[in-house]
Amino acid sequence: MFIQPLVPAGHSLVLSFILAAAPILTTLILMGVLRRPAWQATLGGLIVGVIMALGVWGLPVSLALASISNGVIFSFLPVMWIALSALFLFNIAMESGRFDAFRQWIITHLPNDRRIMLVVLGFCFSAALEGVAGFGTPVAITSALLIMLGFPALEALTYVLIFNSAPVAFGGLGIPITVLASITGLPADTLGATIGHQIAPFAFFIPFYVMVLYAGWSTLRQIWPVLVVASGSFALTLLVVSSWVTYSLTNVLSSCVSLLATIAFLKIWQPTPDPAHAIDDRILQQAPRKAGEWNGPHWQGWIPWITVVLVVIVWDSLHIAKIGAMPIKWPGLDHQVFISLYQKPYAAVWNFEPLGTGTAILVSALLTALFTRLAPRKIWAALVTTARQGWLAVVTVALTIGLAFLMNYSGMTYTLGYAVASTGVLFPFVSVFLGWIAVFLTGSDTSGNALFGNLQVAAAHQLSLDPVVFASANSSGGVMGKMISPQNITTGVAVTSLKGQEGVVLARTFKHSLFLTICLGVMVAVQQFIMR
Repeated sequence: MFIQPLVPAGHSLVLSFILAAAPILTTLILMGVLRRPAWQATLGGLIVGVIMALGVWGLPVSLALASISNGVIFSFLPVMWIALSALFLFNIAMESGRFDAFRQWIITHLPNDRRIMLVVLGFCFSAALEGVAGFGTPVAITSALLIMLGFPALEALTYVLIFNSAPVAFGGLGIPITVLASITGLPADTLGATIGHQIAPFAFFIPFYVMVLYAGWSTLRQIWPVLVVASGSFALTLLVVSSWVTYSLTNVLSSCVSLLATIAFLKIWQPTPDPAHAIDDRILQQAPRKAGEWNGPHWQGWIPWITVVLVVIVWDSLHIAKIGAMPIKWPGLDHQVFISLYQKPYAAVWNFEPLGTGTAILVSALLTALFTRLAPRKIWAALVTTARQGWLAVVTVALTIGLAFLMNYSGMTYTLGYAVASTGVLFPFVSVFLGWIAVFLTGSDTSGNALFGNLQVAAAHQLSLDPVVFASANSSGGVMGKMISPQNITTGVAVTSLKGQEGVVLARTFKHSLFLTICLGVMVAVQQFIMR
């Protein structure tokens, strides 16, 4: 059995920390500084990770290969199965003309103001998609819609990535919190309530933040009422539902309330028309795309999205994902590594769920094709388009999660966590960066909670701090890492003209991710030392 060394580099925690962070820094530099495509950056990070795992941490080659392969398979199912199914749904909507119908519905029922479109779609609508899908698909679908409304691709993707941070902590039907509770042994409802208190202020703040980035401070005087309604209804519903109803429905209810409240409010109040932010007439008069010649009622543009929300909720309520599910112990890896930090063997179990959330979204896509009477040749065209858009994302995510698993089983991630936990009184401030790192690596708040949730609890106990606050901080910190995750960015660019320019997107979002994570660290410190 391989015993993970916590301080393998010359008995120096600082040097060990730097070497453990080298794969992450390599990926960030290649993407954000050298502007390399995400697959090249993550491949570079994986190569550095293998060198560190074998040469410094002393991981046997067989365990290195087993851990990487485990991560690669996990990246296919469930991660990319969800993302590809959602992309297929998007392409079904495109081929049937319902995506253009949705665009026309938005144009008809909302003010001719790109700022309003950005709030309703980038914040409210993408949050609803995050509640049922996640894994980058809300970013891909919403940014594609904004591009169809005249937004430059880089702007659309950047702002949606920042907006998408608000609903991530509760994910699809509260799964990140369910996993966090199972990993830490802490009550899920208590974790949900604490995370709600951490995230609610940011959910309220982020739409104002993005609007200043997009249109400047002066625009707040013109559209602050709709920002208050959109962000206020989301944040208030999030706080109430997570604290007193159930964490599992927090995302779905918050996003739906925000979307409905904002659209209803715009029926009685609209900002003064501003030509500088009006949608170009050529966009307004754009004919439906050739792939889907649809000239029927615009309300039918809602069919794909209502279908997927209802199917996923029913799927979860009936526990369909559990049918045929089986845990598979990974050969040559399960219980072959000893976690020194936790003093226990490391399990390696792949949960095979053929009827998981990805299958539910696939069923939603097929039902949408049925409801819209889409011809078989167009369904096939949507499938081919999905494969063309998604194959590079599949490669990138496989490399990213392969690196994450390699770092887990070699002990590099635990060295990072151990070093952060050793900061003592600064731990409340820097603990959020553990979640940030975990979600950067895995692209998933759920996986980030599984990776570092227990470490946060152990460190909190050692420092006589509240374990609930810091387990929650792991999930909340991961929220801010989502906007720079190679997985999230790669899935987002799949349907835009930015393929191969993931580094450009990362460079745009990184500073915002860093700033918001620091702000969250302050919030956690206040929660621990002032509010307790």
